[in-house]
Amino acid sequence: MQDWMHIFFRALLTIAILFLMTRILGKKQISQLTFFEYITGITLGEVAGFMSTDVEANYMHGFIALLLWFAVPLLLEMLTLKSKRLRDWFEGKGTVFIKEGKILEDNLKKERYTADELLEQLRTKSVFNVADVEFAILEPSGDLSVLLKKENQPLTAKHLGIKTAPERESQAVIIDGNMMDEPLATAGLSREWLLTELEKIGVTLENVFIGQVDAYGGLHVDLYDDMLLVPDDVSKPLLFATLKKCEADLSLYALAVKNENAKHVYERCVEQMNRILEQAEPLLKR
Repeated sequence: MQDWMHIFFRALLTIAILFLMTRILGKKQISQLTFFEYITGITLGEVAGFMSTDVEANYMHGFIALLLWFAVPLLLEMLTLKSKRLRDWFEGKGTVFIKEGKILEDNLKKERYTADELLEQLRTKSVFNVADVEFAILEPSGDLSVLLKKENQPLTAKHLGIKTAPERESQAVIIDGNMMDEPLATAGLSREWLLTELEKIGVTLENVFIGQVDAYGGLHVDLYDDMLLVPDDVSKPLLFATLKKCEADLSLYALAVKNENAKHVYERCVEQMNRILEQAEPLLKR
């Protein structure tokens, strides 16, 4: 029984130490691993395992080994932040696999990549035809970055000359039927506003699984009861239609009026309304 308690407390203390070290080393240790970080992660886990279960071994010896494997990567990480040469040495450099639409077979052999493995990596990027690729590079993390040829890239609003409004992060203001005060404050909104919006769409707070406010102040909710239909927000389309009607009315007045001064005033108003519509359209027509 004493051995079990000994192992329990050793393991608990080791978990706490390992968690603290991992937090200090940063998120790279659990995401984009370089060769050195991969070796470090495995060794830290092995040392921590022996420290937890080997009751006959000296715990402090294991702790010193763990501390050393923690300190060296941390020191090297600080040094590589200031030296490009050290970064290239410890983290490696990317290897170009496809350049100007042509596969570089020598680079594939250098990284011991077969044609099948290259095609597999391309498929993970939703690329099924090598001829569609302009440039591809194998990153030091092992991920393949792919740039499609210009004619194969998806169209964007910029290509079409369409102005778009700036995007901001959506805020989850309701989770599991509870209001989230911090996201509400981040969005510049209040609890009273949220309750009013829920009342408009005929939904109770308790029936909302997730409620999000988008960058334009629109509330979108997912309900526990999937049989209930949430009405679409028509306020923005209605406002845009009203502005368009005002523009049409001003144009009509400019054509109908006989007084030249009044005609010029209406024409200036039409120009101002056009500018307002250009700025408001990305916000209202979504």
